[in-house]
Amino acid sequence: MKTRITDLLGIKYPIFQGGMAWVAEQHLAAAVSAAGGLGLLGGASAPGEVVRDMIRDVRSMTDRPFGVNVMLMSPYADDVAGIVIREGVKIVTTGAGIPDKYMKDWKAAGVRVIPVVASVGQARLMERLGADAVVAEGMESGGHIGEATTMTLVPQVVDALKIPVIAAGGIADGRGMMAAFMLGAEAVQIGTRFVNSTEAVVSDAYKQRIIRAKDIDSTVTGLSHGHPIRSLRNEMTREYLRLEAEGKGLEELELLTLGSLRRAVQDGDVKNGTVMAGQIAGMIKDIKPCADIIRDIMDEFHALAGKAAQYV
Repeated sequence: MKTRITDLLGIKYPIFQGGMAWVAEQHLAAAVSAAGGLGLLGGASAPGEVVRDMIRDVRSMTDRPFGVNVMLMSPYADDVAGIVIREGVKIVTTGAGIPDKYMKDWKAAGVRVIPVVASVGQARLMERLGADAVVAEGMESGGHIGEATTMTLVPQVVDALKIPVIAAGGIADGRGMMAAFMLGAEAVQIGTRFVNSTEAVVSDAYKQRIIRAKDIDSTVTGLSHGHPIRSLRNEMTREYLRLEAEGKGLEELELLTLGSLRRAVQDGDVKNGTVMAGQIAGMIKDIKPCADIIRDIMDEFHALAGKAAQYV
């Protein structure tokens, strides 16, 4: 399957794996890339040397293209941005900020830069800065979210830009991918579905919580201070929302969640940890290898394309 994104990045399938903090490490990224998608290492707030070691590990596992997600709010962002160049990584996605200070050096090093955006205004700015593509992420996604839904955001970003658009948020199967392509996207980015992959080094309790999730099980915290995060309901989210309703300040709220994502991902504390997951969690009922996930998505996508052709 060819789109401008597959040609640009040298990947077989137009499927990105999200750069999820504490989840998107070398085993997951290598498995997605080896299966023909684009695996991403989540830089999150990791020190530069940790990201460097993950990069080298991925290279020992696969010779397929992969990338690094640089979290621009990280205190180590400068270091990670430089390591990307020194280690010869050719694909970068960015989040939580504007990558203008790194663009000149990245472009000079031949890095393909693909920022994650939550609005048309952000998307236009990234195109002017020289981005090669953008990920338009709707509020259905897990983790930090914007205000627009994928269904409304993607076509508006597509209409506003000349560069390719990758759709993210609320996509877990071939149906979601087909919908994204009908909106004008040329690739999709998927997070929660890959959390429940065999290769994801995530606690079994986290994966089982996703499997048990119902359609109404996700909630959004942090709206009161402008940093909304989508995760699955548990004791921590209920306490957080109670404190928000009482008007507690950001500092007190942050103390409640300090280290909570790591506790859920690594330690399996799905009651008091943050179980980040998108609204599609209720669609996920199993754990399988990344290669099978990608194959199933593409098989369903092509079947739907054949069905749609009957109506043309």
